[in-house]
Amino acid sequence: MPSLFRSRKGIIAVLLVIGLAVIGGIVKAFLPSEENPLETLQVVEVTRSPFYAPQYVALSKGFFKEEGLDIQLSNGFGGDKTMAALLSGDADIVLVGLEAGVYVNARSAASPVTAFGQVSQTDGSFLVSREPIDHFRWSDLRGKSLLGQRKGGMPQMVSEYVQRKNGLTPHKDVKIIQNVDYKNLGSAFASGTGDFAQLFEPTASMLEKEGKGYVVASFGVDSGKLPYATYITRAQFIEEHPDVIHRFLRALYRAQKWTHEHSPEEISDAIAPYFTDTDREVLVRVVERYQTQKSWAPDPIIEKSEYDHLLEVMRQAGELPGTIPYKDIIRTDIAEAVIEEQD
Repeated sequence: MPSLFRSRKGIIAVLLVIGLAVIGGIVKAFLPSEENPLETLQVVEVTRSPFYAPQYVALSKGFFKEEGLDIQLSNGFGGDKTMAALLSGDADIVLVGLEAGVYVNARSAASPVTAFGQVSQTDGSFLVSREPIDHFRWSDLRGKSLLGQRKGGMPQMVSEYVQRKNGLTPHKDVKIIQNVDYKNLGSAFASGTGDFAQLFEPTASMLEKEGKGYVVASFGVDSGKLPYATYITRAQFIEEHPDVIHRFLRALYRAQKWTHEHSPEEISDAIAPYFTDTDREVLVRVVERYQTQKSWAPDPIIEKSEYDHLLEVMRQAGELPGTIPYKDIIRTDIAEAVIEEQD
C-alpha cells in the first residue's frame, strides 16, 4: 500500500511537471523572444504633436508591445511626404488627415487606401493674437492679416470654414499669409508677421509663455467634429494582415481609454519622452487644452457624420476632388470588434 501511494505521488508529480511545461510553452508562444520576436511596423506620423497623445501613450505604456508589435515611428514632415511614404511601401501605416486619403482615392482606384482608426476628432489648431483680447469674436479678424496654413491642407480648410461660418469671406475680409513653411510659423509670428496666426501646440502655448502671443480662440471648438488625425494604410495591407490591424487597434483603444481616464499631469508624464524639448509646464497646459475641448476621439471608429462634415469643409474650400463614398475609404469593422472585446 505505501509503495502504491508513493507511485501515485510520483505519477501526480510527473503530470504536474508536464502540465507546467505545456502552460509555459503556451505563454512563451505569446511573449516576445528570440524564437518569437515582435512584428515590426513602420508607422509615419504627419508631424510630432501632443495632439496625438493617445498614440504616444500606447507606445510609452507598452500597449503595442503587449500586442506583439514593434512600432518604428518616424516623422513624415507634412501630408504629401507622409502619403508618399505609404504609397511607396516605406510606411505600413500613416497617421495623417483623412483628406489626404480622399485625394489619393479620387486620383486613382489602382492603389486605394483605407482609413481604419482615428486619434483626433477635431482640428487641433488655435487662433493666436499679438495682443490679449478679453472677449474675442471671429468678426475681429475683419481687415486683419492672418498667418495661415498651406493651401489644400485641413488646417487651412478648417480656418476658412470657420471664417465663413462667422460671416467672413476668406482672402477678402481677411488677408491670409500662406508663404511661410509650417515649421517656421511660430518664429515668423514672433518676429512680427501677421496680426493673428493659426498655430498648433505646443507652439501656441510656448508663445504665450514668452509673452509673444495669446490664444484667443480654438478652430477645433468652432469647426465641430471631423476625422482629423486618422490611421490610414493601403487597402491591400488590411486584406493581407487583418490580425496586425486588429492588434494595432487593440493597443490604440487601450490608450484612448487610458487617456480619457487620467489627468493632464499624468498624460504629460506618459508622453514626455516624445517631447524632450518641451517644458513640462507648457506640455501640461497643452494636454489640458486638448483634453478640455475633447479633441481626442474616445475610440477608433470614424463616424459617417464626421466624414460627411469633412467633405463639406473640403467642398466649401474648393478642394474636394470628388465624392468618395464612406464605405470606399473607411473601415470600422475591426475597430468595432476591438471595442466589443474590451467593453
